[in-house]
Amino acid sequence: MWFTYIIECDNGRLYTGITTDINRRWQEHCSGTRGARFFRTCRPERLVWLETFSDRAQASQREAGIKKMTRAQKLALLQQPCSLPLPALVPIHEQ
Repeated sequence: MWFTYIIECDNGRLYTGITTDINRRWQEHCSGTRGARFFRTCRPERLVWLETFSDRAQASQREAGIKKMTRAQKLALLQQPCSLPLPALVPIHEQ
């Protein structure tokens, strides 16, 4: 199973990515060393969107589609219900 996700940062920016393990990826992003370069300039605050896909190709296509959206379109997407409940992930700097 693959996930497409969106994380909101402490400065309000939105990051979109894919993974097979959302908890592991969240911890990597929060660590600032193993996650995306994007998080070297801002901190992940909360997971705001999560969708599941059966394979990487579908997850990657959805990720690319979201990344092409304007900020307004992404915010409108976030008003819709996710395909599954969002796990309660806590940023490392709050633990």
